[in-house]
Amino acid sequence: MPKKEPSFFEQVFEVVKLIPYGRVTSYGAIANYLGSKGSSRMVGWAMNASHTSKEYIPAHRVVNRIGLLTGKHHFTDPKLMEKLLKSEGIKVKKDAVINFKKVFWDPNIEL
Repeated sequence: MPKKEPSFFEQVFEVVKLIPYGRVTSYGAIANYLGSKGSSRMVGWAMNASHTSKEYIPAHRVVNRIGLLTGKHHFTDPKLMEKLLKSEGIKVKKDAVINFKKVFWDPNIEL
């Protein structure tokens, strides 16, 4: 039986699992890496669905294109995303990653 191609969500999860500790990326950077440049919203849907995955997906490391924690409302506690980022040494103020460019991980460059 031929091996099934991974779904878009599964591909997103595989990229997100590669984001290094203490770094963040954006929905758009993941979409672009997967060859679906205009699909950042679909990446967001994948992040929302990641909470039901059997394996750990570090969804807290995915933010919007300017570093805002736009996915925070999809966590069990809206402050959990910020807490997880801070536990990795990422500074957050007013729901935005401080020094976003410094901690930004671009899979197109780093993979």
